[in-house]
Amino acid sequence: MLIGCAGADTGLPPATHDPQFDWFSYEGRDAVHDETAAKANEYRNPILQGFYPDPSVTRVGSDFYLVNSTFAYYPGIPVHHSTDLVHWRLIGHVIDRPSQLSFDSIGVSRGVFAPTISHHKGTYYVLNTCVDCGGNFLVTASKPSGPWSDPIWLRDIDGIDPALFFDEDGRAYLLNNGPPVGTPLYEGHRAIWMQEFDLATNQPVGKRTVLVNGGVDLSTKPIWIEGPHIFRKDGWYYLSAAEGGTAEGHSQVILRSKDVWGPYVPYAGNPILTQRDLHSDRPHPVTSAGHAELVETPSGEWWATFLATRPYEGDYYNTGRETFLLPVTWKDGWPVILAPQTAIPMVHARPSLTPDTTGGFVPSGNYTSRDEFTDSTLAGTWMRLRTPRSTWHDLTSAPGWLTLRARSASIATLSQPIFLAQRQQHATATVQARMRYRPTSDGDKAGLVAFQNEKFYCAIISTRVDGRSVLRLEARTAADSAVRVLATRSLEASKADDLILRIDARGALYDFAFAYSANTKGDTVTWTTLIANVDGRALSTRSAGGFVGAVFGMYAYTATP
Repeated sequence: MLIGCAGADTGLPPATHDPQFDWFSYEGRDAVHDETAAKANEYRNPILQGFYPDPSVTRVGSDFYLVNSTFAYYPGIPVHHSTDLVHWRLIGHVIDRPSQLSFDSIGVSRGVFAPTISHHKGTYYVLNTCVDCGGNFLVTASKPSGPWSDPIWLRDIDGIDPALFFDEDGRAYLLNNGPPVGTPLYEGHRAIWMQEFDLATNQPVGKRTVLVNGGVDLSTKPIWIEGPHIFRKDGWYYLSAAEGGTAEGHSQVILRSKDVWGPYVPYAGNPILTQRDLHSDRPHPVTSAGHAELVETPSGEWWATFLATRPYEGDYYNTGRETFLLPVTWKDGWPVILAPQTAIPMVHARPSLTPDTTGGFVPSGNYTSRDEFTDSTLAGTWMRLRTPRSTWHDLTSAPGWLTLRARSASIATLSQPIFLAQRQQHATATVQARMRYRPTSDGDKAGLVAFQNEKFYCAIISTRVDGRSVLRLEARTAADSAVRVLATRSLEASKADDLILRIDARGALYDFAFAYSANTKGDTVTWTTLIANVDGRALSTRSAGGFVGAVFGMYAYTATP
């Protein structure tokens, strides 16, 4: 592999205890994308790869806008724009000011759950639940790119997954998942509630009513009816919701009524989307499909965005819950996303919309990206853990380099560590970064991390031990385990300040390697494996729990407060 810098390495910033990164690269190469080539009139699933769960989509004229959950990551709730439902461009975030919400000291899979986006008379609305940090709230904006308002907290609403429905008569209604009336009959027994919503005060008013108790058939003890949406078509009110939990039993169901308040009658062919009825040994499986939202195009086609996962074995996936797209077929007045026992296609014919060719899209399929840190601001795809209370990254003091200001906030805690991350978007992926760094005290460390949460991660870090520069693989792979050192190697003193670090993900296995940095363009880098075949299943929600996907990031820590 050739790693180069532009010309001779002159004028390098001095290596200090604040690590400086020259570049960060990502390469994804999943076999399924090579085996299923998309033709000119086709698109690839997923449309947003990696940790982009709980999609909600709305159309305004010829424009589509989509939001996703980000939990305790900041900035929160990305907003993507598309004109063809296939190419999506990041245009902003709903939560982009520390004053809006506090993610302080909460778990990675808490924070902002399942946002919904809608539009009414020139105003954009996002409803959401900040779990462990405030409850249900509403934010508004005149433009989907923002700025979004500070949260308006919704009174007297418990549960999760709030959404708005605007009826043709001008009235608005608030839906959400909540506990059933009385004592739940079984674990996972939930209900879909509705209440009228006053747009003048931005608060629910009047009586709350249960529209769905438990699910489409309470006698079967359905679990976690959630993510409700109502839309109107041909005189019917359709209520769409997820059912079965977000694991392999996930599905989407549909009910309808002639009156917005019900009663809602379920479709006899439910679920209208699931993968739980397929054999688990199929090639390149897609699982856990659900949490869909239907949207109509200007020409009258119907499509659905939804979440699903791509496990590399069993129920293990490190890429998290991703956003997929499929057409909706109407049968006898009912919408169907996918026929029973039908696998989600990785390639499908495009919507009948003019393809967007303007560029700047979130990439799909296999791709390579590289951030040279030449801009004055970070790209919008970089994420921090929890709410930043100070600015600790610097792109200006050493132009062309990203400096992280180290502090004593460990990635193994619920603090706000010095950690900038991007999503793992392929089961087979490679990340690399060039880092100049000189730890000044024993315990100082900096490097690259493959991270699921504070109890499940692997970090290749440069550190100092007894005054010597060493490279370590530190890992935490069980909820009750301490940080363990899986591998250590002494670094050559004259070269230790300038390293290229690499993480290779190969499904369940992760390799960690390093090289002393090339000094001139075209120099061949000699890689040294620090450790290979680390069990990466610890980075899956199957092992770690929660709802997020794995991320790769740059990390800095100092043992000196």
